[in-house]
Amino acid sequence: MTNDDKPPVEDAETTVRGHNRQPIVSVLGHVDHGKTSLLDMVRSIGSQRQASVMDREAGGITQHIGATEVPADVLNETCAAMLGGKSFKSPGLLFIDTPGHHSFASLRNRGGSVADIAVLVIDIMEGLQPQTIESLNILKETRTPFVIAGNKVDRLHGWRCERGRSFIESFRGQRDDVKALFEDRYWKIIGQFSEHGFNLERYDQIRDFRQNVALVPMTAKEGEGLQDLLAVTVGLAERFLEDRLTDTLGAAQGTVLEMRDEVGMGKTVDVILYRGELKIGDTVMLAGQDGPFTTHIKGLKRPQGMAEMRDAGKRWVNFNAVEAACGVKIVAPNLESTIAGTTLHLANTAEEKEAAEEAIREEWRDIFNAMPVMCSACNEIFARAAFAEHTAQKGPCRGAEEDRTGVVIKADTVGGLEALAFELHQRNIPVRQATVGPVNKKDILMASTATDPLQKVILGFSTKATTSEVAQHLEDDDGDVKFIAGPIIYHIMDEFEAWQEATKAAIEEEQRESLVYPGRVLYLKDHTFRAKGPAIVGMRVLGGRIHVGQRLMKLDGTPVGQIKSLRTRSSDDVREAMQGDEVAVAIQGPTVGRHIEELEEFYVDVPERHVKRLRALDLSPVEEEILNEITALHRKENHFWGR
Repeated sequence: MTNDDKPPVEDAETTVRGHNRQPIVSVLGHVDHGKTSLLDMVRSIGSQRQASVMDREAGGITQHIGATEVPADVLNETCAAMLGGKSFKSPGLLFIDTPGHHSFASLRNRGGSVADIAVLVIDIMEGLQPQTIESLNILKETRTPFVIAGNKVDRLHGWRCERGRSFIESFRGQRDDVKALFEDRYWKIIGQFSEHGFNLERYDQIRDFRQNVALVPMTAKEGEGLQDLLAVTVGLAERFLEDRLTDTLGAAQGTVLEMRDEVGMGKTVDVILYRGELKIGDTVMLAGQDGPFTTHIKGLKRPQGMAEMRDAGKRWVNFNAVEAACGVKIVAPNLESTIAGTTLHLANTAEEKEAAEEAIREEWRDIFNAMPVMCSACNEIFARAAFAEHTAQKGPCRGAEEDRTGVVIKADTVGGLEALAFELHQRNIPVRQATVGPVNKKDILMASTATDPLQKVILGFSTKATTSEVAQHLEDDDGDVKFIAGPIIYHIMDEFEAWQEATKAAIEEEQRESLVYPGRVLYLKDHTFRAKGPAIVGMRVLGGRIHVGQRLMKLDGTPVGQIKSLRTRSSDDVREAMQGDEVAVAIQGPTVGRHIEELEEFYVDVPERHVKRLRALDLSPVEEEILNEITALHRKENHFWGR
């Protein structure tokens, strides 16, 4: 990707230049290829060191976009050997770390679209993988220049690392056989990139950075080659993006990365400010679910030192004002409807408000009209614009508001919701409700009314209950709703699938137990224990079986009553009695001597809808014979009974 592929900028003579802002660098790549490890190494350089984010990130996988600022003095100190006494013009670098798991595609799009330049991390041993290719497509679409970090060279057999050493110095010191292994991997990767239309070359061998993509071999684990990567990234940005990096004046603008609910702060938005200045008290305009809306800034917070936004914990520093380029958490009222990925605009004056509203309405219209909507009456999915036309022509589909299909999902951020929704969509599981924040009573009520028992569930990503009462309800094993939550998307999905399988098996078992099997019983002589209310008499199962809850009928089809309980001779209550068993049967309905008599025989009254299911089972010969007798009895009245 070359600078010529970037969107045109205003002519330098007509542009009013601002200060030289720091380049915004997006870090992209396949899961486990080392993106977060790379930034951990970046955060470990200089005097303001931070503990590993990856150590604290659930499962070692980045689940939220993070932003980290690296000041110029740290860059100059780290890259001193390569700069030869010179220093960077930029005030630093602003890194954006994006999730690599495939369900976080929309988050990666946000990270890629706001960036001036990108670092695409690949495992030099694995080459291009699905999310690497997806990241390449994002960079093509957003026309963002990028550098390749060829990570994990230390995995090459025999490679000797030295912390902080440059790649050039390291490569010179490797054995010839190790160099040959590297060259083999290098040429394979060149071929892979060539298949996707990119000319890849090792950075120290490039003559024209406009025509070739630079590959910087390195190891994020040891920091070898890190100074090479930083120097190439900053150098390319300063050389080819000068107009973009000095276009900082005018009304403030920023990209909303996430909307989240923070303890002690309420609803907040994480923003990458790329133009202008924001102050506490400023009015800003954002895109919401219903269009543009305004709010006022109550707080501006940035991570302390070189901590990054998603992992700052309590290490936040309050600012009265911030200027581009920076990552900032904005505290303001009424942020819950904010659409992540859209643009924040300063709107203090009437002119700013008018310009912001026009820009947001155009942006919002594209996003809103593309949102998928399912008509619950006809089960068809429309883009929202087409759905509006659908309902305008036919009126609201009947039953649409009564639809109770789908699971309830919760997350601490919009990006988390999107990730859960993506995974569920991949499995053809509908989502009935998706909201940001902790689980509340309304969520439980919503999930409990799902018509499908396999959808009576709340899936929570990095979120929990609002109160102890709600938490207790969610933890109740006998509750109506299953709550599955955690900080790792694929763990949530694995547990959800396991729960669905177990629940489905339990339902099938219950249905199997409730299936009415054929049976024939004899009322034993001198075995009347109670005449009525209910009648309790001794019976022998002549064939088949009887079960609590089943109904009995006479051999001519006359209804007798329902079995309420079964008790053996040892006074044990049982649910079922098989052929040859003698049990005391409590029957609700008949009176002895009036409706039933000793030595009378009865059939189990098999419902017609059960006959086909019974025919498909492996019934015993006696059960088949009794079922045929019952079928023949009913077909005297209805020739098609049980067919």
